[in-house]
Amino acid sequence: MAWVLKMDEVIESGLVHDFDASLSGIGQELGAGAYSMSDVLALPIFKQEDSSLPLDGETKHPPFQYVMCAATSPAVKLHDETLTYLNQGQSYEIRMLDNRKMGDMPEISGKLVKSIIRVVFHDRRLQYTEHQQLEGWKWNRPGDRLLDLDIPMSVGIIDTRTSQLNAVECLWDPAKRTSAFIQVHCISTEFTPRKHGGEKGVPFRIQVDTFKQNENGEYTDHLHSASCQIKVFKPKGADRKQKTDREKMEKRTAHEKEKYQPSYDTTILTECSPWPDAPTAYVNNSPSPAPAFTSPQQSTCSVPDSNSSSPNHQGDGVSQASGEQIQPSATIQETQQWLLKNRFSSYTRLFSNFSGADLLKLTKEDLVQICGAADGIRLYNSLKSRSVRPRLTIYVCREQPNNTALQGQQQAVGSGGESGGGTPYVYHAIYLEEMIASEVARKLALVFNIPFHQINQVYRQGPTGIHILVSDQMVQNFQDESCFLFSTVKAENGDGIHIILK
Repeated sequence: MAWVLKMDEVIESGLVHDFDASLSGIGQELGAGAYSMSDVLALPIFKQEDSSLPLDGETKHPPFQYVMCAATSPAVKLHDETLTYLNQGQSYEIRMLDNRKMGDMPEISGKLVKSIIRVVFHDRRLQYTEHQQLEGWKWNRPGDRLLDLDIPMSVGIIDTRTSQLNAVECLWDPAKRTSAFIQVHCISTEFTPRKHGGEKGVPFRIQVDTFKQNENGEYTDHLHSASCQIKVFKPKGADRKQKTDREKMEKRTAHEKEKYQPSYDTTILTECSPWPDAPTAYVNNSPSPAPAFTSPQQSTCSVPDSNSSSPNHQGDGVSQASGEQIQPSATIQETQQWLLKNRFSSYTRLFSNFSGADLLKLTKEDLVQICGAADGIRLYNSLKSRSVRPRLTIYVCREQPNNTALQGQQQAVGSGGESGGGTPYVYHAIYLEEMIASEVARKLALVFNIPFHQINQVYRQGPTGIHILVSDQMVQNFQDESCFLFSTVKAENGDGIHIILK
């Protein structure tokens, strides 16, 4: 029995020795020298391609996946969102993939879905003033769009629409191969305040929202949304920026490189909330909706344009400055009407709670920050009633048939503007922004209700009654605030009239 107990002790001690030996290498294998976080991060589960896969126990599974064929920047830190550089006007493929599991969403099997692809602002501040920013861009780039679909290169899309300036729509079948090729025409620096040059451009987002049909056959039931961050450069600029980032990363130490993401050949759009279809969302061919109130003057009010005798005066010489000046006592509704009348309709929603006093308290810098440089300065000048001084002002009176030109001239000047019978001569102010003869004819036609197309020539009566053709050079030599009588005579061919200034 003693021998048996001794053997048990020997076996037990041998097992303990073997177990200790097996544990002796663990500390060496996982020691500080051999352990590297980069090795762990290099595992497939941490790579971007698999970042969209659900975690264990996660029930949500995205029905679609969108992959843009453009490389991500290598100069993005590990926990930051990827950034992709695009060239202005270049076509980039977005692969639209069906990512459903077996049995998911059977209601869309064999049916089409609608996707809206947008280019939107990444910064919250610019998102808040998106409508104003796009209006300014449209003003500077008439006829252009921020985003286009390259239809010849696209595959599997049908019924494309481009009703919005910064969005395109299309229908596609998830069961078939689908690729949409997009072109972004705006560049990031176009929305950067100009200061000294060389400013960094603002980032954009490419967002795809997908919808299915509702009971009425309209594509309004939201299915999935995903987006990615981009910056847009002038042609070839994205390639140079990508090369610069790559060279900067090559100069970093191995320890510093561990803090940055590697560059991937494609960009996977990550899930996000659907883009809100706000009532003020920009539509290319329709103005933004007016505020909730209705104004009786809204349909009849007119704003000065190139056909008026002056930007701040009507043809009869009566100043409109007093009517256009907003007063501090103006109510919110009156302030909204003033904005509409003065061509600031796109900002009525932004200033929906502003009274006249609130609006007048804003500084020039405030307005530029809110409305952008162009509209901000224009709104500031309108609030301060800063009128544009005309280059030349002349006073014109239509000659009565029973008076001669010489008598009329003498009576108008020498008798205080009255005729021999005591009838006053009423002169109209003509404000010329352009010192050309056609501008004189156009303003005369507007003030005295003469069809402009019927005016053949404008003459000035010279010495001994001769008629001198009014040319651009003659207009440029008119003295400011000159007085003229004028009469009309039929043209020699009977078609139209001549105007004679006296």
